[in-house]
Amino acid sequence: MKKPSKKQLTNIAFIVFLVLFLFTPLKFHFSVYMNKFIALTPFATPSTIEKNEQISLESYQWKLIDKDGNSFYFENEKGNIVLINFWATWCPPCVAEMPSLQKLYDSYGDKITFLFVANDQVERVNAFMLKKEYTFPIHYAYNEAPEALEHSTIPTTYLIDRSGRIVLKKAMVADWNSEEMTSILDKLLA
Repeated sequence: MKKPSKKQLTNIAFIVFLVLFLFTPLKFHFSVYMNKFIALTPFATPSTIEKNEQISLESYQWKLIDKDGNSFYFENEKGNIVLINFWATWCPPCVAEMPSLQKLYDSYGDKITFLFVANDQVERVNAFMLKKEYTFPIHYAYNEAPEALEHSTIPTTYLIDRSGRIVLKKAMVADWNSEEMTSILDKLLA
């Protein structure tokens, strides 16, 4: 039997790597790692929308369900500062930004309303939350969000001020516990 050449061994190793990367969780974990790296770049820093481009919510008519099946009515948050994050456990950028969102929630959870709206199966989300030891509140949309909160990608995060204006919209991974974000929240709370 002929011994494989160096080129054949290299090709076999490359094919094995591709199969592992494409058909195992390795791809997902690599994507999460890369998104964590991207979140630390200036490109991914959350920033407010220019005042003349900010829109106000026309409707607060939105019903959500919490992880225990209890109803949550968005209209009760009118007049409050609200951070809404649309996410899923199968979304690498979503998973990548969760540690910073947990830290932000730990710092501001008693000062503003956080709505983490999962686009996922309840069992998967519960297992994910338990495994990662996250404590932020999870909700599921019962009906469609107000038109101003429509989005085509996840993660998408909105920050709404007390007057109902959307002051921040980020449709990408970000470092939510950054100095820039805490400065934005502190100004809204002042």
